[in-house]
Amino acid sequence: LIKRRIRMAASPILAVIFDMDGLMIDSEPVWHSTEIAVFGSLGVQLDTAACLETTGLRVDEVVRHHWERRPWAGGESLESVQQQLVRGMVAALHQDPKPMPGLSEALTACEDRGMPLAVASSSPVELIEAALTGLGCRARFKHVCSATHEEFGKPHPAVYLSAAKLLNVPPTRCLALEDSLTGAVSAKAARMRVCAIPDRRHVPPDGLAKFAFADMVLESLADLKDEATWQKLLTIQ
Repeated sequence: LIKRRIRMAASPILAVIFDMDGLMIDSEPVWHSTEIAVFGSLGVQLDTAACLETTGLRVDEVVRHHWERRPWAGGESLESVQQQLVRGMVAALHQDPKPMPGLSEALTACEDRGMPLAVASSSPVELIEAALTGLGCRARFKHVCSATHEEFGKPHPAVYLSAAKLLNVPPTRCLALEDSLTGAVSAKAARMRVCAIPDRRHVPPDGLAKFAFADMVLESLADLKDEATWQKLLTIQ
């Protein structure tokens, strides 16, 4: 136990911060179907490609993005559309939350190393809480941070910096886990070690080059159960 504590004290990584959508929970298809339904009710026809344009953004930014490119008639406010999206997502995630492969193993691997965990997500707090509760892992996270409480969302580093502050760990001693390019840029701007885990269903092989700035790119969260992965992460300068 003493040796374990000494080793952890010397570790360059003292905490792990998880993104949520697309990393811990397979919510991107749910987001897409919810966006298509809500905007369809406004007369705006979206497809999966249009939904992928906003991956990693806050709900208000998603709504504004589509409004600027596909304005709808009828006077429905941006705030009302945001609320409709959040209500639809919360209902869907309560019904059938689907964890991403390797989530349980990744959480256990971090906890076995004595690292406190936090969430830094673009989603509203009520959506984060619904997802984590549905997955049965809410108690494993010490803090939950939403970019909706920040002046700027991802790729600005604010939400990651807030999470590090709540954990009382310097950003440079945090490991961030992200699936989206927007989120990975956010964590890197916060000067954290960044492990990118893109959803290969939505990122073609030639698209992985965009994540070259990340400290490591993994196939899935399950890779974090391997000691070799941690040794590489711990030795990155």
